[in-house]
Amino acid sequence: MQKAFAYLRVSGKGQVDGDGFTRQLAAIKAYAAKQDIKIMRVFREEGVSGTKELENRPALLELMTALHSNGVKLVMVEKLDRLARDLMIQETIIGDLRKNAFDLVSVSEPDLLQDDPSRKLMRQIFGAIAEYEKTMIVLKLRGARVRQKVKTGRCEGAKPYGELLGEGTVIERMKALRAEGMGFDRIAAALNAEGIKPRRGARWHGLTVNKILTGKGRIEN
Repeated sequence: MQKAFAYLRVSGKGQVDGDGFTRQLAAIKAYAAKQDIKIMRVFREEGVSGTKELENRPALLELMTALHSNGVKLVMVEKLDRLARDLMIQETIIGDLRKNAFDLVSVSEPDLLQDDPSRKLMRQIFGAIAEYEKTMIVLKLRGARVRQKVKTGRCEGAKPYGELLGEGTVIERMKALRAEGMGFDRIAAALNAEGIKPRRGARWHGLTVNKILTGKGRIEN
């Protein structure tokens, strides 16, 4: 029975808890069962773009180290774009694996890794398509952010204080203290004395209270 490592990757932090890893591993396991391959270890690249170079891919670096140390010679991925979306990075990684006598299997497209010119051309075409799709996703997200900013004046980052649960009550308390004639520093001190916590950090500060009550900019406390 041949031994192998499985390499999985999702590009966004929000995808880590989705079905990306589950789908990839299921496809790899199904192929391995048919080919009498034993998966010795699974390497998961969590929230790392497929356009990142090898030195910025901790799981892939760990996999390469393991290949050189324990005798496993085969790496399995669901698709080549899980290895890398950028065509040059994809070919560089494939070339490095082969230079060191390691094999790579893309279980959804196993024929693409043959050495004949036609297969190499197809691999490069699919790699270029994956790279193009990634670029289009980035452009679409950028466009959505621009439209959101035009519509609301903001698009991402921390929400203004008051939009999260319970923060409206804190703002009402600030306004009540302000109505009593308190300055912003005194209001901050009063909130701290009452045990009311800011969104981040341990204590309120007068400048933060000022920004919240005057609506000057995004508040991350």
